[in-house]
Amino acid sequence: MTFQDLNLNTPLYNALDDLGFVTPTPIQAESFSVVASGKDVVGIAQTGTGKTLAYMLPILRNLKYSRQDNPRVLVLVPTRELVVQVVSEIEKFSKYINNRVLGVYGGTNINTQKQAVAQGQDIIVATPGRLYDLAVSRVLQLKSIQKLVIDEVDVMLDLGFRHQLLNIFDILPERRQNIMFSATMTKDVDDLITDFFINPSKISIAVSGTPLENIKQVRYDVPNFYTKVNLLEHLLQDKDEFSRVLIFVAYKRMADRLFDKLEELFPNETCVIHSNKTQNYRLRSIEQFREGENRLLVATDVMARGLDIDDVSHVINFDTPDYPENYMHRIGRTGRAEKEGYTILFSTEKEQEARERLEELMQMSIETLELPQDIDISTELIEEERPQLQERYNPIKRRDEDAPGPAFHEKKDKNKKENLGGSYRREIAKKYKKPKTRGDKNYNRRNKKK
Repeated sequence: MTFQDLNLNTPLYNALDDLGFVTPTPIQAESFSVVASGKDVVGIAQTGTGKTLAYMLPILRNLKYSRQDNPRVLVLVPTRELVVQVVSEIEKFSKYINNRVLGVYGGTNINTQKQAVAQGQDIIVATPGRLYDLAVSRVLQLKSIQKLVIDEVDVMLDLGFRHQLLNIFDILPERRQNIMFSATMTKDVDDLITDFFINPSKISIAVSGTPLENIKQVRYDVPNFYTKVNLLEHLLQDKDEFSRVLIFVAYKRMADRLFDKLEELFPNETCVIHSNKTQNYRLRSIEQFREGENRLLVATDVMARGLDIDDVSHVINFDTPDYPENYMHRIGRTGRAEKEGYTILFSTEKEQEARERLEELMQMSIETLELPQDIDISTELIEEERPQLQERYNPIKRRDEDAPGPAFHEKKDKNKKENLGGSYRREIAKKYKKPKTRGDKNYNRRNKKK
């Protein structure tokens, strides 16, 4: 089957020809007619199989030219990077179509985005928080939305966007088409579908959690952080094989810590992204990695979702994620568009249980490799790895909740009040040598006589 077999129009065929797209992926072929029919749709397919094109092709096929200012298509995604990426993809497909596309997300000037919205848009791609802010300000009117696309909804729920999603659903028109695509399905996502989707058509190219067959997976048992760094240094010495490497860690502090170590070992070859970095810094890091200026990119799980970078040679899981769904999205950054991919998983003794959970989800065992003999097994531990000493109950020791806060300080002597009983006037008189009130004339007369 080719794209010519789909009922597209000439502008879309021309755009696909420019991009060199000939054969649709299974999710793109299966979903075209269902999405184009206007029914609610839930699509499950492995990451890296072209889900953005799967929902946008039928939408763009049926999107008629309009002069109206209010948008007709809304695409919700979890991260700012994904907003930028989806907007870029839509613009490529819309090269020969006269439509207006805008991406809005937090961390940037909302007034600039308000001005762009006011100029009139056909498609809005947004993160839930910024979209709701724009809707509440009445600048963005959602009354004309005909199609709602929710991409990576499980991440939005993990990030705490549930209430914002519910608020957005409340202000959208009831008569609309709901479209959801994801690589994994969780109970929270299933509940959301039950509450808001009307008899959706389900397109399942693979069982939730099925890895792509073209991704080779191996793992190492590694005792601690510094030994992981030593193993990483050993692997990354081969710059020809490890030409473009995405390294995932669990949290932001670990990302910065690993970045500092890699920068020492491989100067000017590493960049890092996580949610504490500014938007410009994050976009610049991704672009430098995409263009090959940096060979290594250290990222957290939130950044894993939707990152579409060609020719990632390896994905290295520096730690084993607690949630197996995160592992699926991590490894999906390599082996994209049916190319060969390679992933490596590092696991400490404490992470073995998490590793078993992800193997259970994939219904397969990951091949275990022996540590190379020349790897230095470090005995040094980072703060998180050191055993926590538990002191026996000490009634005299002040508990943490009773401890003074960082702003606590003793008052200066002159500001301390004394309760001597009776009127406080004598203290005022002693201190200021003048009446407490202007009307106390007798006080002044008594002082003159003295």
